Amino acid sequence: MLINMTQKIMKRIMVFGTFDVLHKGHTYFLQKAKEYGDRLIVIVARDVNVKKIKGIMPKHNELQRLHAIQALSFVDEAHLGDEIDFFKPIEFYFPDIICFGYDQNTHHAVFELKKRGLKIHTAVIDAYMPEKYKSSLLRNDILPK
Repeated sequence: MLINMTQKIMKRIMVFGTFDVLHKGHTYFLQKAKEYGDRLIVIVARDVNVKKIKGIMPKHNELQRLHAIQALSFVDEAHLGDEIDFFKPIEFYFPDIICFGYDQNTHHAVFELKKRGLKIHTAVIDAYMPEKYKSSLLRNDILPK
């Protein structure tokens, strides 16, 4: 396909997360990810996967968390992840770049992308005041002990 020099190639950016207690650290992460391209696609973790990975259920259910993300003006699309295969949304939307949070483990993701033959760039977004805006810290303040 020939591209006219005046045409802009849209870059799709994808991020993943639980986004349980939506806070300034999350919005910073999402806005910084959006700077990498034109279209921000957010994949919200399913409740069953949050329980499996973190060992606890989220405070807000997956639909509440999804709606909170969809309400952000700078998010172009938000969808629930796959309950079994975390990489299905990547294969379906085929983003140009996947942005990870500073505290997300990228090693398995990068390995799996290569294994599946998915040539997708990755980036890690720095933290925004992690001593104050970290879900695990805020969760303890919000939930009854």
